[in-house]
Amino acid sequence: MNNNNTKSDNICERGMLRFITAGSVDDGKSTLIGRLLFDSKGIFADQLDAMSRAKHKRTVGDTIDLSLLTDGLEAEREQGITIDVAYRYFATPKRKFIIADTPGHEQYTRNMVTGASTADAVIILIDVSKVKLGADGSVDLLIQTKRHSTIAHLLQIEHVIVAVNKMDLVNYDQGVYERIITEYKEFAQQLGLKDITPIPLSALTGDNVVERGDKLGWYQGPTLIELLESLSVYDESHDTPFRFPVQLVARHNGHEVDDFRGYMGRIEAGKVSVGDKLVVQPSGQNASVKEILTLDGSLSSAVVGQSVTLLLNEHLDVSRGDMLAGADRPATLLKHVNADVCWLSEEPLSLRRKYWIKHGTKQTSARVDKIDSLLDINTQQRHAAAGLKLNDIARISLTVQQPLAADSYDEIRATGAFILIDEVTHQTVAAGMIRLA
Repeated sequence: MNNNNTKSDNICERGMLRFITAGSVDDGKSTLIGRLLFDSKGIFADQLDAMSRAKHKRTVGDTIDLSLLTDGLEAEREQGITIDVAYRYFATPKRKFIIADTPGHEQYTRNMVTGASTADAVIILIDVSKVKLGADGSVDLLIQTKRHSTIAHLLQIEHVIVAVNKMDLVNYDQGVYERIITEYKEFAQQLGLKDITPIPLSALTGDNVVERGDKLGWYQGPTLIELLESLSVYDESHDTPFRFPVQLVARHNGHEVDDFRGYMGRIEAGKVSVGDKLVVQPSGQNASVKEILTLDGSLSSAVVGQSVTLLLNEHLDVSRGDMLAGADRPATLLKHVNADVCWLSEEPLSLRRKYWIKHGTKQTSARVDKIDSLLDINTQQRHAAAGLKLNDIARISLTVQQPLAADSYDEIRATGAFILIDEVTHQTVAAGMIRLA
């Protein structure tokens, strides 16, 4: 575990870093984000005025309640909790950021999964005042700390920052901080998390968030904002195979002499150039790129993240839900899928029910064949289970009606992820990560 965050040459310093805050209830997630925005000058004067006059302010006197910057729903302000995922944008001279503030309640774990699915980094907040420190040297981490760390691992979030918050409540005691971090690292090693950076701070007072606190003089590392500015993000476009789920087939009105047929979508992995050899999946038809179009005109090549229209030299039967992949490294066609899932519905999993599986732009019918194992968050052990309930994390096996052109989630997030939808209620019931190994 190191703070250097160095990888191979396929590293790019992005202008934009997406990160989330995660932790238990009242760990200070919203206050931390408010402090980041306030101290980095990311708040407008009218926002400050509105916060000062807020009727649900949770501070004494004229002190600004920074948590109100993200608790936007009236129900959130009344109860003093975060319910929905709140996204905020801010920038420093060195970088731009998108933050997702996720709820701490166990019942809103599904919201945390949503926020984490596109994150490059996660800040796991640990409220130092809630951790049970035994006289025998034992440290008892909260179940939500373990749950959110497990989700971060399953979703393959690149960087994990462990922020021990509210250090002011323990008089900035270095010994308390080190005991908590030692316990967390043991849990993280058991879990399989690798890139972990610990940091002590106080979101309420601002110590070590943007400004360095005098009372944390024993800490020699970077402040939180310095750490976030320094994180490098892996650039998938350099070495991952090309993946292009077709969203729409574009044609003119049929009366033109030159028949136009373009395949529109977003490049989810890799890159493509004019002349590249492709394969249409699942049909297996071979194709080659004739032209790459955007609103700004033609391109000679395009990379992951760009939305483009591809024209092919061949006249083929290609529809929404098909995958255009690099001919040299196509996706794996799956009729039977093994996956880790987080169950998001209050309605338990039923092996007798049919579900829709939404994978990229493709939607087809699916049936859960069996629950291979249920993950115990505390022990990280897997055991047998007859069913799944809200927030359970398990390994399952599915059979799909039409084959999926997929990759292992560990390799390519976009083509390794899916959701399950209840055919009757149309509610999203699970988020899944495909495992090929």
